[in-house]
Amino acid sequence: MAKTKITTFALILNSRPNRFGKYAIYIRIIQDRKVTKVKTPVEVSKKDWNPEGGKNENWVRQSDPDYSNKNDTLKNELAKIKDTYQKLKKDSIATPERIIAAVNAGESSETFLKVEKSKAGITMTGFAAERTQDILDAGGIRNWKKYNGFLNKLADFMAKKMRKKELLFADITPALLTRFDAYLHTLHNARSKKEAGKMLHQNTIVVIFNIFRTLMRKGMKLGFITPDKNPFITFKYSGIKTEKEKLEIAEMEALEALELEEGSLDWHSRNCFLFSFYCAGIRAGDLLQLRWLNVEGGRLNYQMGKNHKTRDLKLVPQAAAILDLYRSENSKPTDYIFPFMDNRKTYASAVSQADRDTLPSDMKQKLFEEVSAKNALINKSLKRLATKAGISKKVSMHISRHSFASIAVQKGLESNKVKSLLAHSRLQTTEGYMGNFSSSENDKALESVFEHPADKKAQLLALIQGMSEEDVASVLATLDK
Repeated sequence: MAKTKITTFALILNSRPNRFGKYAIYIRIIQDRKVTKVKTPVEVSKKDWNPEGGKNENWVRQSDPDYSNKNDTLKNELAKIKDTYQKLKKDSIATPERIIAAVNAGESSETFLKVEKSKAGITMTGFAAERTQDILDAGGIRNWKKYNGFLNKLADFMAKKMRKKELLFADITPALLTRFDAYLHTLHNARSKKEAGKMLHQNTIVVIFNIFRTLMRKGMKLGFITPDKNPFITFKYSGIKTEKEKLEIAEMEALEALELEEGSLDWHSRNCFLFSFYCAGIRAGDLLQLRWLNVEGGRLNYQMGKNHKTRDLKLVPQAAAILDLYRSENSKPTDYIFPFMDNRKTYASAVSQADRDTLPSDMKQKLFEEVSAKNALINKSLKRLATKAGISKKVSMHISRHSFASIAVQKGLESNKVKSLLAHSRLQTTEGYMGNFSSSENDKALESVFEHPADKKAQLLALIQGMSEEDVASVLATLDK
């Protein structure tokens, strides 16, 4: 006889507020210690939430003007979940995922995306829009921008090519994905005026389909589609390999040798670029938010914002020399090292990455926008510096990582060690940064195939002629041994 699964239901408050300072209320389902949460349409202020209200169904306090309607909604939402659970339990399929899918199916929530236009603007609803909003509410600004871009392109495709306002999960087939792919290839890159004449890059299209595929997998997990109906089983797409821009040692030296006015924007920008390079390629977002407390005992220790990995690096003399340019008696441990971010701003109170993770989503967005703006300012300055240094490549903060990887390999460092220094999870990512750095080795190998013995003899004679009598005698003595 199958063991009965213990299932409990409760209403809980989300741990983080949304951009309006309100907290969403979720239904928490616990089955065999596995926790699943279902978002309700009710949002409240933290002071109006009564965690003990389940006894008399008064979860929202009377201090909320709409407390009665909100409590009724919560009561109905909880009842629907419980009723669905009892029905599915008879067939032994009452898993949290199936409960949620059954409830959503009863409300016609099989909508992947619905777009409605009004005088107030465009409103998007449905599964994809809800997941995108969840990302924003959780403070994932970078991911939210990508998902929001995907929604906008899909909405345009629906309006222009499908003449539809609503897209159901059942509508998403390999044929539809093929049409969407063709449509994306007709779009122009609108990121900047300089890129306006170019078409959307193939790798950008790959990012769009990666998001589409992730949403379909999530929908499949929740029961909106069955695995055999997932169109990505047969629909295939791929990107193209691009050459990562990087500077050679001579170009780095030319950049470092530039005479710049101390304290100028160009001076600070070059210092940031070089410090990133000497510290194995710190990402701009992390570098701009470094504090003096991240420096101790000749080491740099910080947590990366992108993947939350901790980096603990020894400060080489070149990096330490750059820090000395900014250190003063008045420097506080919580002060930013580089003078681009404002210590007086509200977001500056979030010193560590853990602090930044718990900021309200609107504050996270402000911090993200500030970092992006300062990064763009530095990149504009680096472009000027590259011209002054006679460098034709497009220099930006991020290629300090590529440059470090390139030069490290040229110096004989193994790929796995470069991977570790860059804090990559996969060697494949590191190899993408490194590019075709073995071309010089290939050149030597090719030359050796066709090299004539006389050439080697001539090289040896030339070498001996350039040596002193003492050096020749020393070499001969070594050979005798």
